[in-house]
Amino acid sequence: MRANLSRKAEDYLEAIFNITQEKGYVRIRDIAAELGVKPPSAVEMVKKLDNQGYVVHKRYEGVFLTSVGEEMGRRLKDRHDTIRAFLISIGVPEKIADMDACTMEHELATKTVEQIKNLVTFIELGPENPEWLDHFRTFCDTGRHSCNKMRDAYSAKDELSINEVSEAGASAN
Repeated sequence: MRANLSRKAEDYLEAIFNITQEKGYVRIRDIAAELGVKPPSAVEMVKKLDNQGYVVHKRYEGVFLTSVGEEMGRRLKDRHDTIRAFLISIGVPEKIADMDACTMEHELATKTVEQIKNLVTFIELGPENPEWLDHFRTFCDTGRHSCNKMRDAYSAKDELSINEVSEAGASAN
């Protein structure tokens, strides 16, 4: 279903879906504002999406998702939200997570996004502040792993940088 849509077309379809969910209707100017493009550019892409059967564009009435367009928009939004939630859970600031999710959502395999979604759900359903997530935050702040296994494995070294830990892990493989 995604094979015939460019990244740009996916962005438009997701924007149309989001605007529909928010306002109940979509005008060309809404799409242009959402995506930071000029209205003629939005008209051009909407025509393409109309020709592909994802939307119906009625001049002076607006842009309407077809059932196929709505399903695709829902999938695209879910991919974006999943990746964004994952990035936020690992400490990426929200604004950056949103921008990066926009980039990543087009490139990741469906199975990868499913597994990220499973991890995000696992985190959300777990205790409010899981110990392993605290360990990860500590690692991000200090470059040190707080689990005994890592301390024991590298107790001979006084200070380990993240690069040294990476190199040690790579040589063990």
